[in-house]
Amino acid sequence: MSGSGAGMRESGARPAVRATRVRWNILTLVMLATGLTYFDRVNLSIAGHYIQSELHFGTVTMGWIFSAFLLGYALMQVPGGWAGDRFGPRKVLTLAILWWSAFTVLTGLAPQLPIAAWLGVAASFMIVRFLVGVGEAACSPTNNKLVANWTGADARGLGTSFSILGIGLGGAATPPLIAWVMQRWGWRSSFYISGAIGVVFAALWFAYVRDTPEYHLGVNAEELRLLEGSRKQTAEPFETGRNAPWKKLLSNRSVWGLLIGYFCQGYPIYFYYTWFFIYLVRVRGLSVTQGGIWGMLPYLSIALLAPFGGAFSDFASKRMGKTNGRRAAVWLGMFVSAALLWLGSRSSSSVAAILLLAGASGCNMFAATSYWAACIDLTQEFAGSLSGLMNTAGNLGGWLSPILTAFVAVHFGWERALDVAALATAGAGLSFALVTAGKSLDHESTDE
Repeated sequence: MSGSGAGMRESGARPAVRATRVRWNILTLVMLATGLTYFDRVNLSIAGHYIQSELHFGTVTMGWIFSAFLLGYALMQVPGGWAGDRFGPRKVLTLAILWWSAFTVLTGLAPQLPIAAWLGVAASFMIVRFLVGVGEAACSPTNNKLVANWTGADARGLGTSFSILGIGLGGAATPPLIAWVMQRWGWRSSFYISGAIGVVFAALWFAYVRDTPEYHLGVNAEELRLLEGSRKQTAEPFETGRNAPWKKLLSNRSVWGLLIGYFCQGYPIYFYYTWFFIYLVRVRGLSVTQGGIWGMLPYLSIALLAPFGGAFSDFASKRMGKTNGRRAAVWLGMFVSAALLWLGSRSSSSVAAILLLAGASGCNMFAATSYWAACIDLTQEFAGSLSGLMNTAGNLGGWLSPILTAFVAVHFGWERALDVAALATAGAGLSFALVTAGKSLDHESTDE
C-alpha cells in the first residue's frame, strides 16, 4: 500500500483552523520531476553539436538518434500510465527515475559500450537513448494521476500546469548549464552529472510523496476537506484492481480528439527539444555560448505561459462550462503559436526570429495544459491510463519530428521545415473541437 506508517483520517476529526499546504509541495515536486526529465533529454540536443563534430555524424543520423529516445518514450506511455493507476505514482516514478538516470549515465559511455563494436557507435547511442525514453515514459502520466488525486475539479488546469512549468524551468536551465559543463569537462560529463542528480531526486520523491492526501502525515483535516467532494471518494483508486476500460475509451470521440490533437502538438514542440540549439548555431550563426543563452528563451516562454494557460483554462471552464472553456484555451494557444512559427521562420533578423519562435513554444504549452486537464475531466479514476495513451500519440508525433524536420531542412530548407511545424500546430487546435471535456466517462455525468 502506498504511504507507509499512516492510516486514513477519521471522518470525525476536529478540523484545523487553517489548511495545511502539502498539496502545493506535491505539485512542486511534480514540477521538479518533469524538469528533471527535460534536463536529461535536452542535454543531448546541446551535446549533439559536439557529438557530431567528434564522431562525424550527419544531420540525418543525428535525427535518428534524437528520435530513438522518443520511440521508447512513446511506446511505454500506456504501460507507465497503467502502472501509475495500478500501483501508485510514488513507487512507479521512484523506479522510473532510477532507471532513466542509469541510462543517462550510459549515454556518456555509448561510444565505448560493447554494443558499439557490434552494431556501430550510432546504433549504440540509439539503443541507450531508447532505454532512457522507456524510463522517462512513466513520468507524465503518473504525474497527471498525482494531480488528479491532489487537486480539486476547479483547479485541474492550474494543477497540470505545474508539470508543464517543469518543462519550461528544466529546459531553460539546461542549455546554458550543459553548454558550460561541456566546454569545461567535455560532453560526456554532462550525462554523468544528470544521472547523479536523478538518483538524489528519486530518494527525495520516495521519502515525501504519497499517492493520496489521506496517506500523508503532513495533511490536516482542513486540507482534506478542501479536496474532498471534488475527487473520487476512495483512499487508493488504483487498489480496486480494475483495468482501464480500453474499449470504452477507444470508442469515444473525445479520446480520439485528444489523441489526434496531441500527436499534432508533439510534432512542433519537439523541434525545440532536439533541433533548436543546432538551428541557432548552424542556421542563425550563433556561437555555442550564445546558443546556450538564447536557447533558454523557448523554455522561459513555456515557464511563463503554461501557468497562465492552466489558470485561463480553469477560469474559462467556470464561466463557459468545461467543454467550451477547455476549447477556448486550446484554440487561443495553438492558433497563436502556429502564426508565430510561420512568422519566425521568415524573419531576416535572428533576434526577432528567436523571440517569435520562443513565443510559439510558450503558446503551444499554454494550450497543452488543457489537454492534460481534459484527461482528468474525462476519467479521474483512470487518468493515468488515458494520459499515457494521449502522451503516446504526442510522442509519436515527437518521434517523427526530428526525422522529418531533418529531411525537409536538407531538401527544402529550414523555412519549410518550420512551416510543417506550424501546420501541425494548427492541426492540434482544430482537433480539440472533437473533445467534450464536460462529459465524464467515469459516471457519464455532464458539465458542459
